[in-house]
Amino acid sequence: MPQLNPGPWFMILVFSWLIFLTIIPTKILKHTSPNEATPVSAEKHKTESWTWPW
Repeated sequence: MPQLNPGPWFMILVFSWLIFLTIIPTKILKHTSPNEATPVSAEKHKTESWTWPW
């Protein structure tokens, strides 16, 4: 049964974790969003009361 021999499976585990921890996060962090957030101004907008017609 091959799963009892840890030799090749341990190296596959190590290399897959190296890929997950080095290559993939750098690709994800280089991704930029096309819609950047615009800063909101700190000034408060003046609200006016609404006169109801009734």
